[in-house]
Formats: sequence, C-alpha cells, structure tokens
Amino acid sequence: MPGEPSSYNSLASLFPLAYPVPSPLTHPDLLTHKDLHREEDLLRNPNSFRAWWTSLQATREACLAEQKLEGSLDVSDATRALLGPLASPLARLNFQRLTYLYESALVHFAGSFKLWKSYLTMRMSFVCGKPVTRKRAGGKKKLPEMGDALEDELEDLEKWEGPLDPIVGWEEWKLLAATFERALMYLPKLPRLWLMYISIFFHPACPPNLSLTHARRTFDRALRTLPPSLHARIWTRYLLLSERKGGVTAFSVYRRYLSVDPSLSERYVALLLNPVNAEPRPLEAAKLLLQLARNASKGQYISPEGKSPYQLLESFIDVVEKFSEQVGLDVEETLKSNQSIAEADSLKEVSESASVNGSGANINDTTKTVDPDEDPLNPRKFNIEDIIKKDGLGVYKDQAGRLWVGLATYWIKRAEFDRAKHTFEAGLSSVLTVRDFNQIFDSYGEFGQSLMDALMESLKEEEDDEEIAETEKELDQQMKDFEDLADRRPFLLNDVMIRRNPNDVQEWEKRVALWGEDDEKVAETYTQAFETINPRKATPNFHRLYIAFARFYEEGGVSGKAEPDLQSARKILEKATKVNFRAVDDLAEIWCEWAEMELRHDNDDEAIRVMQRAAAVPKNTKINYHDHSLSVQARLFKSLKLWSFYVDLEEAIGTVESAKAVYDKILELRIANAQIIVNYAAFLEENKYFEESFKVYERGVELFTFPVSFEIWNIYLSRFIKRYGGTKLERARDLFEQALEKCPAKSCKPIFLLYAKLEEEHGLAKRAMSIYERATQEVNDTDKFEMYKIYIAKATENFGLPATRPIYERAIEILPDRQTAEMCLHFAALERKLGEIDRARAVYAHASQFCDPRIHSRFWSEWNSFEIETGSEDTFREMLRIKRSVQAQFNTEASYLAAQTVAATQGSQISKENGEEPQDAMAAAEKQAGKGPAFVAAKATGSFKPAESNDVAASDQPSNVDEIHISDDEDI
Repeated sequence: MPGEPSSYNSLASLFPLAYPVPSPLTHPDLLTHKDLHREEDLLRNPNSFRAWWTSLQATREACLAEQKLEGSLDVSDATRALLGPLASPLARLNFQRLTYLYESALVHFAGSFKLWKSYLTMRMSFVCGKPVTRKRAGGKKKLPEMGDALEDELEDLEKWEGPLDPIVGWEEWKLLAATFERALMYLPKLPRLWLMYISIFFHPACPPNLSLTHARRTFDRALRTLPPSLHARIWTRYLLLSERKGGVTAFSVYRRYLSVDPSLSERYVALLLNPVNAEPRPLEAAKLLLQLARNASKGQYISPEGKSPYQLLESFIDVVEKFSEQVGLDVEETLKSNQSIAEADSLKEVSESASVNGSGANINDTTKTVDPDEDPLNPRKFNIEDIIKKDGLGVYKDQAGRLWVGLATYWIKRAEFDRAKHTFEAGLSSVLTVRDFNQIFDSYGEFGQSLMDALMESLKEEEDDEEIAETEKELDQQMKDFEDLADRRPFLLNDVMIRRNPNDVQEWEKRVALWGEDDEKVAETYTQAFETINPRKATPNFHRLYIAFARFYEEGGVSGKAEPDLQSARKILEKATKVNFRAVDDLAEIWCEWAEMELRHDNDDEAIRVMQRAAAVPKNTKINYHDHSLSVQARLFKSLKLWSFYVDLEEAIGTVESAKAVYDKILELRIANAQIIVNYAAFLEENKYFEESFKVYERGVELFTFPVSFEIWNIYLSRFIKRYGGTKLERARDLFEQALEKCPAKSCKPIFLLYAKLEEEHGLAKRAMSIYERATQEVNDTDKFEMYKIYIAKATENFGLPATRPIYERAIEILPDRQTAEMCLHFAALERKLGEIDRARAVYAHASQFCDPRIHSRFWSEWNSFEIETGSEDTFREMLRIKRSVQAQFNTEASYLAAQTVAATQGSQISKENGEEPQDAMAAAEKQAGKGPAFVAAKATGSFKPAESNDVAASDQPSNVDEIHISDDEDI
C-alpha cells in the first residue's frame, strides 16, 4: 500500500517523536491559525497556571476529537499492532503537539505535581497503550499484612491494550523513562510519581533494558529516597517484580526484605523450591524453615499462614526427604558430626559447671554467633539426625512416630538402607505411645516389603551367576529379617507399654505370658520387673507378681516338667515380705500365700510358723493402721486379712486353745469385725464352750453399735434361747431389754417378735401382749401396720375377737390415712363377725374420708356390698351421699383445699376456746348447711356410732316403696 512502511527499520525511523522537544521552528505543523490566539494569551500570561492548564485540557480534548473523527487507517494490521497508539500520522502529530505544550508549561511550573502527573499520563497513554480499568470488589485494608498486600497488589496491577512495540518504539520507551527521571528530579518525595514510574516495569511490552537492571536500581532509589513509612508501597511492587523475574534477583530482593520483615519467609521458601526456577535452592529453604520452626517454638515468630511450630518443622522434614542429597550429610559425615557434637556438649557442661563455681569464663559475654544451620547463606549441610533428635524428638514427644519415620525416609532416599533400619529400630525402642509405634512399625514393614520387591525385580534382570547368587542370599536375609520383625511385634509393643509406665504390673504380666514356655526368659522377666517397678508407684496387684514367680518355681517351671523348687519359692516370698507395698493387705496376702504353699506340700508346722512370724505383735501397738507414712511391715500386725487367715489355719490344723488365743489376740488389738465375733462364738459353741461363746457375743455388742450390733444381737439372742429355752427366763428378758435399749426403730421389729415369741412359749401371754403393744409404738412407721396385724392376730388367738377392738381403735388413730383405710376394712369385718352392724357402718363412714372413689374402688365396693346385704334404703342413700361428698372433697382445687384447711384449723381453735369438740372441714360445712354430721370424723368422737339420717333425707321418701336399686347419679 502507498505510504506504508515496509520494515522494522523504516518504522523505527519514525522515532523519536519527542526528542528533541518539538517546537514550531522544527515542526511547522505543530501550530495552525486556530492556535495563534492561545499562543498569544500564553505569551501575555506566562506565569498563569490556570491559563496553561486550560490550554492543555482544551488541546488534549481537541486531539482526542480529531482522532475519533479520523477514518480508517491506511495501514496493515501488523503495522497497527507494532505502532499501537502512534499508528496514524495524526496521532503522532497530536503526540508532538501535546509534548510541545506540556514542555513549554513545565518551563514555568517545573515543581507542579499536577502538571507532571498529567504529562506523564499523556505520554504513557501514547507508549503503553490504553489502560484497562476494572471494578474493585471491595475496599482495601489501610495497613494489611505484607502477604495480603502482595495478593491485593497482584490483583491491582495495571493492564494496557495496544502498546507501542518495544523494539520499534525503543526510543519512545527510553524517553518515557527519561521523562520520569526528570519529574523525580524535581519531585523526589512524592510516592505517586514513583508508583507510576515503576508501574511501567510491569508492562508486558516494557523493553528488557528497562525492566531488569534499570528497574531494580529504580526500586532501590525509591527506597532510599522515600521515608520508611512509605516503603511498604514500594516493597509490594518490588517483591512482585522479583517474583516475576525470578533467579538471583528474586533471591537477593527477598533476602533484603526478610532482614526487615520475616513475615514473608514462608513465601520465600516456596519461591526457593518452585520448580519453575532454573536452580532450586533446597538447602537455603531448609535452613530458613528450621530457623522459623525454632523461632516459633520460642514465641519469636508467628506464621501468617497459621502454621504451628511443629508444622513448620514438618515442612522442614518434607524438604529434607525430597532433597536428601542436597541438604544432608552422608553416614560417615553424620557419625563424625555426632562425635564432635557430643564432645562439644561435654565441654559445654564442664564450662557451665566451672562458671557456676566462679572459676570459668565470663558469663556476661553477650556475643551472639549465628548457628550455621540457621544461616541461609552458609553452604554447610545439615546433620539431620542431630536436628531431628534435638529440635523434633526433644520438643514434640507426641509426634515421635512421624519424626522417626521422616529420619528413616531421609536415609532411604540416600540409599543408606542399613542406616534406615537402624533408625527404625531406634524409633521402635524409644517411642512411648501405641500410635507412634504403629506408625513406625507400618513404615518399617513397607520399607522391608519394597526392598524385597526391588531385590526380586533385580533378580529377574541380572544374568551373572555370581550376582544372582549374591542377590538371592541378600533376598533370603531380607525375608528372614521381615519375618523376624513380624514375630517381634508383640514384644516390641509390650516394650512400648512398659516404657510408658514401668510400674504397670499388668504389662509385666503380659510380658511373662508372651515368653510362653521359655523358663529362662520368664525368670529373667520376673527379675527385671522386680528391679524396675517402684512398689509405691506400682499399679494394683504388684504382690501378685511375687506370688506368681514363687508358684513358677513351686510348679517346676512353666512346662511343669522340672521338680518343684520350694527353696527358691521360699526365697522369693521371703524377699517379697520385705517389699514396702502400697497396701498392707498386699503384704498380708504374701504371707497367706506362703502358708498356703506350705500346706499344699503338707508342711503344716511350717505353715503355722510362717503365720506366727507374720502376726508377731510389736511392743508398741498404738500404731495407726491407716498411717501411710509408716511401712506396711510396721502396720501388718493390724491386718484383719492376715489374722483371719491365721485363725482359719488354727481352726483347721491347730488346737482349740491355740485358736482361742488367736481370736483373743484379735479382740485385744481391737481389729475384729462382726464376722470375727460371730465366727469366734460359733467356734466356741461347736466345741461346747457355750458360756464363753455368750461372753464373746457380749464383747461384740459392746464393741459395735447399731446397725452392726443388731446382727450380733440377733444371733446372740437366738443362740441363747436355743440353748436355755425358758430355764433362764429372767436373764433372757434382761438381754432383750438390753438389746432394745439402744436399738433404732428401723431395726427393732425382729427383736420384738423374738422377745414376744419367747414370752409366748416360756412366759406369760399377758406379758407377750404387752410386748406386742410396746412394739406397735416403737417400731418404724413403715412397720407399724404389719406389727398391728401381728398384734391383732395374737390377741385374737389368746383372748378372742372382742379383745381386738381397742387395738383396732388405737391403730386407726396412729396409722397414716392409706393404712387407716385398710385397717378400717379389717375392723368392719370384725364387727360384722360379731354382729355389730351399726358399729361396722360407723367404721365404714369413718374410713370413707380417706378413700378417693377413683382410687380406692375396693373399699367402696365392700361398703356397697355391706349395705346391700345388711342395710336399708336409708342407710344406702346415706352411703351414696357420703360417697358424693368425699368425691367432691377430692375434686376440690388445691387453693380451696388450703383455704378449707386454714378455716378448719381456725374453727377448731375457736371451738376449743368455747369448749366444743373439734370437727373436720367437711363435717363443719355439712353442719352449717343444717344437715347434721355427714359421717363420724376421726377426731369427732371417741366411739364409733352410725351416722344419723338428716331430716330432709328422711322426709324425701321415694314414691315407689318397692324400688330397691338406686343409681349413684340420682339426685336425692
């Protein structure tokens, strides 16, 4: 096409457009006749900023309007893409016009930020292209953390469309940077100009000559020029640019920033390990992570990502596992390093002890040396074993499994399989939890399996017979080791439990069971347990270990094939008797087991001698059995368990006198319980020492109070009656009275019954009745009803039915409402038997006040049957009226009941003052209505009489005299 440049050189020859600064003398097209008036005004008012600003804005708007009205360009798409905003001649002319005008204005106002910003924006629009504006989702924090600031800044980076090609328009790009430099020379402290300047370095079309070294130096100058309070705005762009460029520049920039603010250390570690980098730096990353982990554990660093100190250390281990060759020492170097570290630690301990004694180095020396393991620039590799043991296992004991597996994985990655096995074994022999053990054991097993798979694969590929034989030998050894590991698992797991708590007796018992029939290992385990366990801290049943070990020798070993070794068993038990167990009963059980062993082998005399040794009483018997500050041996003589076994042994193989002596010693030491008293008395009774047995019972009831002494009294009285019957009646009565004197109400019922039975069988019936009468008054309330029933039955048996009436009357007065109703039914049945129908009816009327018809249907059914069988129509009507009255009483609301109760109380007080008998609330209400008493209340009368019919009921006779059945709901 005509007028189209044909090559890069021809396009590049169009530039520079703005250097030297265009003027009407060099570019006649800059001014037209329309611009003469503007030029004249500016010449007349050269110091008027408003005139210059108005002219600039008007010219800029006119240029934009001309470009919009310009038709399609007579250039190819490729040329338009290269030239960008300066593709048309008109755009280039407008660029020169505006440049001329801005430069002329700056001659007069070189210190105007507004003018420089507008000028730079104009030049950027012609070079960088059209800026792309984006909507912001929300506001930004004023002072965000640097990590958040980087993310926000990355989203806010400027974007452009259609820039000038950096090769074709290199001169214009260079002039744009020079213009910024001129602006900063006049206004060096304004951050907005610096930010505008450095924004062009992020432009995708920015020439490398500007975006690399020049950009880094510009950032450095900005940081040197601006105050520290504005550095954060520069650093965000600086760090983003370094991340974009990568390489040495990124590392050096980040190191500089981290010396001021270590919060981006984790981001820098990710940058160091980024696979995009041509040269990842795992050693520097690992040292930085170790430094962060140590500082975090000391509280000197808080991870912006919320990682704990252990998680930072775990990240370090991940780097070590992935880059094992680059970051860690080999086996030989590690061993040498371990030796030197051990020597240094010993020297440090010596120097510290000398400093404490005042003869060492100056302890005020504050010189701080940088640990090579924390210095990212130090090329020395890690001693991974020492770091994991000190910074991992020494601090995070609950993560021991992961740490040991990480160390083993490091050696596996370095193909140091023997060292890896050694590490796994060391881990299994040191962890304290089942979780850590399983983690290490599973990894160990997977390693062994993978090693066998690798050997089998190599066996297929090898052709040399010698190599095949060697590989097969190695494979066989590996398989043997793998099987041995599986067999050792229960023992290794048991070791873990014992290490966690060496005083766990149950785990030692499991260890013994694991050895099965290996007698030597069993004996060795028992011995090791006794040497390890602290008796005062042991779990329950520590003494059972000694007993089991003694029985092990007694039975001739686990298999039982050897001869019983009683001598060794005695030595073990003798040693056990000197152990200060936690409880006295544990030591007592040792002595008892020793005696039982002698009995099993028919050594009766030896068993007695053993118990005599155990039960030896010291001179000072005023020792508190529960005083744990004393040894169990000093308190053993007060062990009831020991004495109980001793006395049983004497009863079985000793004499009566020796058994009595032991029993007496127990009573003398005042350690006997009720069972000992009963056993002693029973033993004497079996041997025909009856009076002595009764004396033992009497000593027992003196020693113990109720309720314990109740059981002794019960047995004592029964045995006494069985022995003497009625021959010593007065003595028996004294014993019963003595027993009842302090007996509580809840326990005295059986004693009263036994007492009354004694009088019935060997004494007087009248006296027996008085005892029953006394029992009804003294027994517990819950037993009174049953006691009255027994009393009535006995009175009937001895004196006939009429004699029970006073008993029933007293029972009705004393018993609670529910039991009163039940007693009234029995009383009414008695009166019916005696033919006293009116008295029976009065009893029913009295009991009705306690019986809700909805609940006590049995009572009303019996009364209904009674009236049908023995009553008349009037008495039946009266029964129905009373039933409705009682039902209404129980249906009354609680508030009304309370008011009636208060009214009844007040009424009873008034009636007492007037000399009247008190009446219940319902009777008072009936009487006020003029109907007379509805029924006889419990406190209304002392004797029971049938209720009289009222006048209204008597006059209101039914029309049909032959009608018998009357409905409960029919109105009267």
